[in-house]
Amino acid sequence: MYGTRVALDDVSFSVGRGEIFGLLGPNGGGKTTLFKILSTLMPASGGSASIFGDPLVGAAAAVRRHLGVVFQHPSLDDKLTVRENLTCHGYLYGLHGTRLQQRAATVLQRLGLAERAAERVERLSGGLQRRAELAKALLHEPPVLLLDEPSTGLDPGARRDFIQYLSELRARDGVTIVLTTHDMDEAERCDRVAILHHGKLVSVGAPAELKERVGGDIVVMQAPEPARLRDKIRERFACEATLVDGTVRVERQRGHEFVRDVVDAFSSDITFVTYGKPTLEDVFIHLTGHRFWDGTAASDASAEGNA
Repeated sequence: MYGTRVALDDVSFSVGRGEIFGLLGPNGGGKTTLFKILSTLMPASGGSASIFGDPLVGAAAAVRRHLGVVFQHPSLDDKLTVRENLTCHGYLYGLHGTRLQQRAATVLQRLGLAERAAERVERLSGGLQRRAELAKALLHEPPVLLLDEPSTGLDPGARRDFIQYLSELRARDGVTIVLTTHDMDEAERCDRVAILHHGKLVSVGAPAELKERVGGDIVVMQAPEPARLRDKIRERFACEATLVDGTVRVERQRGHEFVRDVVDAFSSDITFVTYGKPTLEDVFIHLTGHRFWDGTAASDASAEGNA
């Protein structure tokens, strides 16, 4: 709860050992609140949660030993070298001497940072700094890794590299990874995704499974009078058409044939049309009636019980 606003409402899910699990949603969807609860930074006002059998309420110290955490905002000391940052972090987890040196050398090597270990963090690129954050989180060998918007600020190439490192980490060490994201490509690389909207969990599943739940291809049409075109399509083709952000949207099997038929029927009413296979953003629209980046009622679908 934030005052009278409910940040999370009846959210329930489980994550399997060795799974990459994504919490997908727009800003305000509840991702950050859930991340803070799971990382023991914030107590939940109700309900319960546990990690490897240890409850977050009453056993926070035990839970923290299971966790490696990468925050959305940098937590490294820019004026220290990469190795010095790891050393300071290791002391907090009771690592010292030869054991600390060995663990630091291992994570630096695995993340491609061994040759940059003596450089100050401020001299590293954004992608290398993100890897250094990950190296710090993995130093004490946690079985669970929590990441809050891990690719924030990274260019597309660095983002792909970072997600690839996570996949290799899971495959090599069996680490369970839970990440929050609003990046569709990032979510596509997860084993399963939980979609959050206004604090509610609207669906959970593998990305491919979630997209299969959408009814066919996605056809999107621009028109001078979208509401009029929507009504015409409903009457002529006996299918559901909705308004989303000023466009007409139809979910239809064999979308290429529907595009041909609707253009033939209403060519003067349509200025532009596209179609394609469903994406995770289409899944979000299908489930909520809203565009992913729109927190308001962008579609008449919500008035029809679709949200």
